[in-house]
Amino acid sequence: MNVLDRLSRLVTELLSVSSLTGLAILAVCLLVSGLLVHRLSRLRAADVAAQTAADEASGAAPRGPAGAPHVESILLGERGLDGVLFPAAALGLAALARVFIGDLVAPAVFRLAIPLLLSLTVIRGTVRVLHAAFPASRLVRYLERTVSWLVWAALVLWLTELLAPTLEALESVSWKIGGSPVSLRSLLEGALTAIVVLLAMLWLSASIESRLLRAEAVNLSVRKMAANAVRALLLVIGVLVAMSAAGIPLGALSVLGGAIGVGLGFGLQKLAANYVSGFVILAERSLRIGDVVKVDGFEGRISDITTRYTVLRAPNGRESIVPNELLITQRVENCSFADTKVALTTVVEIAYGSDLEALTPVLQAAIAAVPRVLQDPGPAVLLSGFGANGLQLTCAYWIADLDRGEGGVKDGVNRAILRTLDRQGIEIPYPQQVVRAAPGSEAALKHLP
Repeated sequence: MNVLDRLSRLVTELLSVSSLTGLAILAVCLLVSGLLVHRLSRLRAADVAAQTAADEASGAAPRGPAGAPHVESILLGERGLDGVLFPAAALGLAALARVFIGDLVAPAVFRLAIPLLLSLTVIRGTVRVLHAAFPASRLVRYLERTVSWLVWAALVLWLTELLAPTLEALESVSWKIGGSPVSLRSLLEGALTAIVVLLAMLWLSASIESRLLRAEAVNLSVRKMAANAVRALLLVIGVLVAMSAAGIPLGALSVLGGAIGVGLGFGLQKLAANYVSGFVILAERSLRIGDVVKVDGFEGRISDITTRYTVLRAPNGRESIVPNELLITQRVENCSFADTKVALTTVVEIAYGSDLEALTPVLQAAIAAVPRVLQDPGPAVLLSGFGANGLQLTCAYWIADLDRGEGGVKDGVNRAILRTLDRQGIEIPYPQQVVRAAPGSEAALKHLP
């Protein structure tokens, strides 16, 4: 029987009256799976909303790049139906229906539906695991398409009963490597097994990382270090298991280790130093996510610390990717290492003869009323110098949220100072110069054009 005959028989069975019952049962399986996913999505949304409200009520930092990063749900996806749980649940229900009531309906329905749901589960699982493990990688999109095409091609071969002849043809293509016969089929099966093992390890590492980053009782930098270490360890274990499954002897790692050692000695020193520096920074907690630092002339808040680099985000939205080695070997100014309170100053000149004793408490009260300015320690007004045009006053005040920037609070303080001086009738002197004419210069000035 050729391929067209097989497809024609399958279509005929699907269009028969006995297939209607099977289609109805399959629709019920899909409906139950959709309701289950919808319910779990509602529960997850309610949990996220409650956690966000609790963070806002306690004044905690919002969850995001500056806090624990959101790990996308592999089971539920972004909208519920685009996760792994929906096709997996439908697959399980369809398999149970085929076992218990498969004799009452046409077998063509489940013979077509179960492979389709299985293929969709594999594709969804692969895509979600890759997104969770590498959320910002552009290569993931190309891998998604490749996996989808391969899975659907395998499904078509299976439905047309051409999968077995194709595997036999792949088995016939063989050669010897090191005296051992190796077929193309064994290589493909080994590669497929290695991919499955790596995906399982990536799934496991993403789940563990998500739980670690949600542990609020532990410092965020410690959680980040533990998550990076767990991911690296699981990836190493996954690579070893995948090599064994693919038939690659682990003794070959000795040669690979020597090559890596030579590479580290010549061309990968900076890369290795950045990775080691990343773990050192996370372990000693000298720099933490959320700290406001200044390094190499760039000032910003630390939004993320990876094993290779650290991301600084300035208040104006610019981001700087700083190699971790730079944070270890150079001087770094941390504005929130021991205390998040930072002092800011504004200098203003007032006219000579102003009543400083009466003006000082009024200015202090006006600055203290500005939002974000701390009451303890409170603002201070100091006579810092005697200028050519007036008295120089330095208004010092403290804030505790430098990560929100300085522009807004400085604007508020300057406006409060200006309003206070206007109300008190105190002028801000303009630059003045006194020009005196020498005796006899009047006659010379008259002859000027």
